[in-house]
Amino acid sequence: MEEAEQARTAARDAVGDIEPDGLRAVIDDHVASSSMLPGALVILTARVAANSATSRAVSERAAGVQLIYEGLRVTRGLVEDEPWADTDAADPDDDLDVLAADVLVARGFRTLARTEAASQAVQTVREFGREQTADPADVSGLESNVFELAAIAGSTADGGETPTALRQYVVGLVAASDAPPLPDASEGLPRDAEDVLSRVAGPTADDPVSPTSVGDY
Repeated sequence: MEEAEQARTAARDAVGDIEPDGLRAVIDDHVASSSMLPGALVILTARVAANSATSRAVSERAAGVQLIYEGLRVTRGLVEDEPWADTDAADPDDDLDVLAADVLVARGFRTLARTEAASQAVQTVREFGREQTADPADVSGLESNVFELAAIAGSTADGGETPTALRQYVVGLVAASDAPPLPDASEGLPRDAEDVLSRVAGPTADDPVSPTSVGDY
């Protein structure tokens, strides 16, 4: 799926300057092995709602969403598996994963900082923190919030608004799928996903929502 490859390339580019090399290698491994569904959704929603899918700005938005998801996904895995209980205290791998997760989220924030998706990115991380402390059994809450973030990041690429119907549809994609991990983008989207996205993002969609950009402050 070309949108997934576009998102993966952009995500790798966004972390290409991370140092030291060992940390960058851990981060790159996470990006290389993960589903690109969040990033691909950014590109698809930009195409249907903002008439754009190939610009550098759209790719950067896809990278930002993907990196935030990667960081939170890695964090969730560490919380669930408690790797330190069964590893040698001198083994640095798990500590590197913690650091990698922090760097991924931070770089994702930086990439989205001056976009209309900035406030939703902050909300996504806050919701993740609340879920991990209040209801860690809600394993799909992260995906729902990230998919909504993707819809906002893509649909506002031309400065427009995000229809409520579009947000509802992408969140519904999570509800209709199995529990995480996410499948590959080519397998995780319905065949008619782009057609449906076009309908729900069209000019007749009801109740548009205009997210706040940090640039407005």
